[in-house]
Amino acid sequence: MNRFAITNVAIFTVNPDDRVIANGTVIVEEGRIAAVGHRSELELPADLPRVDCNGRRALLPGLVDSHSHSSLMRGVSENMQLMEWLPYYQREFRAMTPDDAYHAARLSYLEALKNGTTCVMDMYRFMDRCAEAGREIGLRVNLAPYVADMPGLDFFATLEENRRLIDSHHGANSGRIQVWMGLEHLFYCSPDAYAHALGCAREFGLKIHTHACEQKEEEAAVTRHFGKRSIAMLDQYGVLGENTLLAHCVWLNDDEIKLLADRGTRVAHCPVSNAKLASGVARVPEMLEAGIRVGLGTDGNVCNNSLDLFEEMKFASLIQKATRLDPVAMPAAQMLRMATLGSAEVLGLDDQIGSIEVGKRADMILLDIGQPNLTPYCLDEQGGNLLWNLVFSARGSNVTDVWVDGECLISEGEPTRVSQSLIVSQAQIIAHSLIARCDALPTQPSVIN
Repeated sequence: MNRFAITNVAIFTVNPDDRVIANGTVIVEEGRIAAVGHRSELELPADLPRVDCNGRRALLPGLVDSHSHSSLMRGVSENMQLMEWLPYYQREFRAMTPDDAYHAARLSYLEALKNGTTCVMDMYRFMDRCAEAGREIGLRVNLAPYVADMPGLDFFATLEENRRLIDSHHGANSGRIQVWMGLEHLFYCSPDAYAHALGCAREFGLKIHTHACEQKEEEAAVTRHFGKRSIAMLDQYGVLGENTLLAHCVWLNDDEIKLLADRGTRVAHCPVSNAKLASGVARVPEMLEAGIRVGLGTDGNVCNNSLDLFEEMKFASLIQKATRLDPVAMPAAQMLRMATLGSAEVLGLDDQIGSIEVGKRADMILLDIGQPNLTPYCLDEQGGNLLWNLVFSARGSNVTDVWVDGECLISEGEPTRVSQSLIVSQAQIIAHSLIARCDALPTQPSVIN
């Protein structure tokens, strides 16, 4: 439907006022939000198609995953710290084919979409095939190839591969596909790689995505090798700035937080992955207080096991409360904003998505609030207890419907464009083949040492 209304629904707009509308209506026209208000404020034409929620649904902006890695290796490398885990993880890139990448992306994007994620930042290999998967599934995808150019790392993406992807896919699928300059890590990329990324970013108006400061031992290795900490090295390369998104940033000191804030550099926070790989707890409250824009990411199923941003919201809040002994740290409204508009901001898409406001793209999700895990609920202008339930009780499985650009991609829990059973069965076969190929490879030591 190019023109329709969603009625009798609890709307969490995530607009500048965090407006909550207990019984609201949204009108969508040509893929954009044309009107938002209380049911009494909007008069609907008799012939306008409607999705009547009967007071049993909550409407949220689509969730935005600001850092992820597609993969078919869920649950394969477990009980390892990051530095120990990396050599096992890299076997996937040494063994994989373009077809593997396609099936990994297709599976990952479908999982994300069913969990209410409408936009993903994906860093992976053979990303022309990931773009194909994104076009097929229909969600909004940002593609940052896993570029590495240091000797012995030819199983990652190349600078030329990233450049070709710009020509072939940037702005494709009616703008739903965006290409970034992707850089793996300081140990993986030469100074020329950073210079090349900066040059292409300026020439084509692109953004840069890379990893930094994920683990204490990694940061110590960077300091030994380069004579400077990671943030100082990235600043020396000229990478820090408003067009750069850094994943993780767990081990920042006060001066580095101030520098990132001064440069306008954005951060993708991945709390579940950082906990699972024993990397630590990022200083997110200090980042936010300094003015750094922080989004929420899953880091992919390979090191998170789940692509459920509802789970990520809850954990991101609880881990700060637990480690700071502060029950008011990272409250529900802040977490919902971080998973929607905050993540859209770090991707530079906040003028298009991330909130339910007139003129924005109609990327929205419905949740069934009549389920046991969300009952009882009450609503007021601040969201009532339903706001807290959405962050601390909801799961991706509560999502019933998902729209991107006003196109319904999930209806009553089922994908409208693709066959879930086919995607899952094919991924199962391909994954077993890929895992066997990985197991046949010797494990190479990490380049971070």
